[in-house]
Amino acid sequence: MLWHAYPVIGLDDRNQWDFYRDVPGLGALVDTFHSAGVRVFVDYNPWDVGTRRGEDDATELSAVLADFGADGVFLDTLKKADPALVEQLERARPGVVLEGESKLPVERIEDHSASWAQFFADSPVPGVLRSHWYERRHMQHHVRRWHRDHTEELQSAWLNGVGVMVWEVVFGVWVGWSQRDAATVRRMVTVQRAAGDLLREGEWTPLAPLTPEAEAAGVYASRWELGDWTLWTVVNRGAEDYAGPVVDGPVIDLFADGRVPARGISALLRVADGAPEPSWLSRVATLPHDPDARFPHRLAVRQRPEPSRGQPETDAVVVPAGPYVLTVRYRGRETGMYQGAPYVDEWKPLPPRLHDARTLQRDGSLASPVAVAATEVTNGQFAEFLAATGYQPVEPHRFLAHWADGRADDEPVTFVDLDDARAYCAWRGGRLPTEDEWQLAGETGGLRRGTPAVWNWTESEHSDGRTRFVMLKGGSDYRAEGSEWYVEGGRQAPDYSVKLLLPGLGLARAATVGFRCAWDVTR
Repeated sequence: MLWHAYPVIGLDDRNQWDFYRDVPGLGALVDTFHSAGVRVFVDYNPWDVGTRRGEDDATELSAVLADFGADGVFLDTLKKADPALVEQLERARPGVVLEGESKLPVERIEDHSASWAQFFADSPVPGVLRSHWYERRHMQHHVRRWHRDHTEELQSAWLNGVGVMVWEVVFGVWVGWSQRDAATVRRMVTVQRAAGDLLREGEWTPLAPLTPEAEAAGVYASRWELGDWTLWTVVNRGAEDYAGPVVDGPVIDLFADGRVPARGISALLRVADGAPEPSWLSRVATLPHDPDARFPHRLAVRQRPEPSRGQPETDAVVVPAGPYVLTVRYRGRETGMYQGAPYVDEWKPLPPRLHDARTLQRDGSLASPVAVAATEVTNGQFAEFLAATGYQPVEPHRFLAHWADGRADDEPVTFVDLDDARAYCAWRGGRLPTEDEWQLAGETGGLRRGTPAVWNWTESEHSDGRTRFVMLKGGSDYRAEGSEWYVEGGRQAPDYSVKLLLPGLGLARAATVGFRCAWDVTR
């Protein structure tokens, strides 16, 4: 799924369609997926009502489907699409798959081929997914984005013959899967793909009868029968392996475990006398269970700048050396902040647990005084830098895009990314201020804002190996109105921070983000 704009959208006036059409190489990427047999979905954000307006949503979404040849649409925040939208999308892309985010009304299964089983709270005795039971061609995907133990949704998917959403990075937050859950996914998906005809067309018996010993041990199964083959998809709800008989009569243990692993799955196959065994048996038997259920933590590591060597501007605000303690205000978003997930083992949080006002404390110590520029770098100053150095970014996309129609030399330079800003400050003998240095200087009242006011880059880049992010300071005059899902806008006090994911390919260059420099003051 190409989940394109959120959680960056709202930083400037780019709308959700811009975030598709402005990505270099996106069409070629879709072609590559298709050549590998992978279907591609685009994401539709119906709540995007406050950014740049183009055509109506149905027209824009139809155009994106046609332009990129996408196979389906994920209906973010929606259970179902309006019938008029369905009709228009079907005309643009016949056979388009529509997938809503939560429980789909039964009467709309006829024109929605998929849905998320996001709020399915299973019982100790496994339940049946209603939409898939009603129409076997309707595919559902279990989703518990913030959970660290995915046993329950994996087992439900296995018993119901449906899929799961494997989501290791949720909007910039690492929520990786344990070795046990990853091994279960590999086993499950391999059998589901190999035995697809059984799962789609076979006679399905949920909670099929098992041996008394298996049922007493918390083992459950679905039975799928088609032609000469009968498949049992088996789960073990218990904390101990079960090595006894599961069903009466001879069966093939597809995983060759000789047991049903604790909190794991198994697959049993019966082939009618004289009938051939399936050709895929050998592939399935090579997939072992892994009992390691530990959460694979990742730390976001800060990139440390080199000390500056130049002289600060004469009106720079000097922050003294020594220890400091700061209170930082921010809005609780799905991006989290510095380390770890904002929610653990919770269903999808909703207000007031989401988008609420929060604070955190930061403390540290400055080894030497730091001088933070009183003003942001202007278009005119950045032009001098280009003339003096011949600087050219590695990725030029969107670089100084606002200069195409002329520039106002006294306005803050924008459409520059973190590396562009670093290059300018290095030329001036400085560096970017950290978010703490920016706040310490700002709380003195000595920092001035340009017109229009723009967010400021800070030297706060972090990476956990999957996602890069940075903290923005200052706020901007621009504010996208009409939805709580946007990046917040408006001018902000020095203690306010926004975590911005760094998208790369020049897309971080925005009309609302500039910078100021800082210098280490040597005695």
